[in-house]
Amino acid sequence: MKSYTGTKSYLACMSLLSLFAFSQPAAAAPVTLGSAAPFGIFGGGAGMTNQGLYTVINGDIGTTADTTLVTGFHDLNAVFTETPKNIGRVNGTVHTAVAPAGSVPNAIAAAAALDIETAFTGLSPAALPGGIDVSSLGGGAGELGNRTLAPGVYKSAPGTYAIQGGDLTLDAQGDPNAIWVFQMATSLLVGGPGAAFPQSVHLVNGAQAKNVFWQVGSAATINAAGGGTMAGTIIASSGISTSTAGNVDVVTLNGRALVMHASATLVNTTVNVPGVASGPVEPPIVVDPPVIPTAPGVTVTGTHAADVVATAATGGIINVENNGGHVAVTENGTGTINITNNGQLLTVTNTGNGVVSINNTSSAAVTVTNTGNGNITVNASGLLPITLTYADGLDHVYP
Repeated sequence: MKSYTGTKSYLACMSLLSLFAFSQPAAAAPVTLGSAAPFGIFGGGAGMTNQGLYTVINGDIGTTADTTLVTGFHDLNAVFTETPKNIGRVNGTVHTAVAPAGSVPNAIAAAAALDIETAFTGLSPAALPGGIDVSSLGGGAGELGNRTLAPGVYKSAPGTYAIQGGDLTLDAQGDPNAIWVFQMATSLLVGGPGAAFPQSVHLVNGAQAKNVFWQVGSAATINAAGGGTMAGTIIASSGISTSTAGNVDVVTLNGRALVMHASATLVNTTVNVPGVASGPVEPPIVVDPPVIPTAPGVTVTGTHAADVVATAATGGIINVENNGGHVAVTENGTGTINITNNGQLLTVTNTGNGVVSINNTSSAAVTVTNTGNGNITVNASGLLPITLTYADGLDHVYP
């Protein structure tokens, strides 16, 4: 009898071990991103949008769309529709259907798009079956908040995952090669409950962001109220958004936000691509109420990080010496505007018959539009090119 009981116990243990082993092997296989690996943000064929002054991408960004669908970003080569309130620094390269200059049109972005789709398929339940239902560990089937999870493949039983009511901790248990894959048929929601509560993903005991993957069947929303730290490569079918317009608390993503069929929208977000060194951190820009000169013969001197808005609607002279924030200047009369810009982004529009003189030493972006009959003179010694648009329909790029 004892011999029979021992045999039965042995068989039961072996059966449990077999089930456990069957659910685990998929997590051991590394995931290959190929040419998409350097990208912190990818907007499929729909582009990328940044809102806010504090977005920094330590890596590349890309889309298979035209440059017109990239807004609020700049790299060392070009500026993509930045405004005084929407500036995103890319410490890599912006790749689009026609950029960067000198590249083979669409080649890099197109290759990345294909590799992203390949990775998405490789992370799917079809390729990695047997994903763990977290409700088997206690708690809700779609809730990852307030959990500590070992490496493995996790599949959402309801089709969605949320990190709410507490942070998620990923414990590598001393294995730096440990991999996590989270599969969901529809959406990923990080933050809450309630818009005011950001949540984070913590990596402990050797866990690395490069080994965490989120396969999202529809869209991902990361900390709509701003703040918090997300970890891993998010590959979503129909969109990724971080924070919400107007929030100043920075969302940090140690990983990537890669979208296949829609756009990526960032608000004051820092993206650190695994394996890419972080760029220099610029001091925060304090935005004060704008200084608006309305009378002729006004001199505006910016000595701190305030925005300056100067408008010459009639005659007279406006002298702007900017050492701090962003400057937006409009000449729609017959006056003269003299600008010395040592500060941040400079935007100048001349729709009248006046004269605009610019002496630019800033390394920030400068965009000048001249659709009137006046003259614009530019003396540039900054790092980024100055883009000038004339009424002749041609773009003139300095220096």
